Amino acid sequence: MSTVLRITTQTGSVEQGIWHWPGVLALHHGASLPQVRIGWRLEGAAGAPVVAALGGISAHRHVFDRQGGQGWWSEIAGPGRSLDSQRLRVLGIDYLGASGESTGPVAGQEFPSLSSYDQAEVLRGLIDHLKLARLRAIVGASYGGMVALAFAERHPERVEQLLVISAADRTHPMATAWRSVQRRMVRFALSVGRPSEGLELARSLAMATYRSPHEFGSRFAFAPTRNDGRFVFPVEEYLAARGRDYAARYLPESFLCLSESIDLHAVDARRISVPTTLVAVREDQLVPLCDMQALASRLPQPRLEEISSPFGHDAFLKEAEQLEPIFDRLYAAGAV
Repeated sequence: MSTVLRITTQTGSVEQGIWHWPGVLALHHGASLPQVRIGWRLEGAAGAPVVAALGGISAHRHVFDRQGGQGWWSEIAGPGRSLDSQRLRVLGIDYLGASGESTGPVAGQEFPSLSSYDQAEVLRGLIDHLKLARLRAIVGASYGGMVALAFAERHPERVEQLLVISAADRTHPMATAWRSVQRRMVRFALSVGRPSEGLELARSLAMATYRSPHEFGSRFAFAPTRNDGRFVFPVEEYLAARGRDYAARYLPESFLCLSESIDLHAVDARRISVPTTLVAVREDQLVPLCDMQALASRLPQPRLEEISSPFGHDAFLKEAEQLEPIFDRLYAAGAV
């Protein structure tokens, strides 16, 4: 079952809806979910090949927006951009377990552990529902890259190529260390009835891991100010603001669910036969260059691109100029 809205414009078409998984969804780690729904959006040139665009755990089905509104990847995707919706149709989803239209946690209630394989399975079901025999590519960054790798391992016949940015076949223990502290913050805050404050703190710490020391050094190397009798540092103000913004739009239980899913991620790269381009960011603190190189050594058909960016792990959101020539390979079948 699905509810669908269709809009046709001079530059293409937009379809979006809520698709309902038939029956019960069995999850990779042993639990199951009844009555699963998945929010999706497909936008771009009518009849063009379809690329699924998947981002971090905060990403959603609005990949881009012509008016610069809701799109989480509007600097990279859209008409005339690196991921060009005038040449492709771009498929976005609300992740299972997130704070979108897909099935996810309810405030104050437990939700089962999710795997990147579970996200891959609902994507497979969705493209079946949309009658798409094969995707031209999955472009996955951060958590989305993990889902792309899981999809290619399980369903290689359903995708022509992968473009994976800042995601490896398993997580680095240092990144898990940072995220586990973030989750403890949120769980403690939930236990004392202050969930939003816990999520604010967790997101503040996360932002310090997403960017590079070089960027923080150039932006925040200024003297602190006094506020209410204490010193407040410029970087402190920035992190607090980002935490507040995030807590206003994201459910703490969803953060716990998908943060854990990142750290549970593990795929068998040797079984991924789909041609794969990997993009490693040398300044990425969460997915070190050595992990991307190790993944490339295990993949049967890899191509490894290295870029440098002060934005670190967030380079996939910011580095349109560096990513554009890499994205160009999506426009020809089998070009990776």
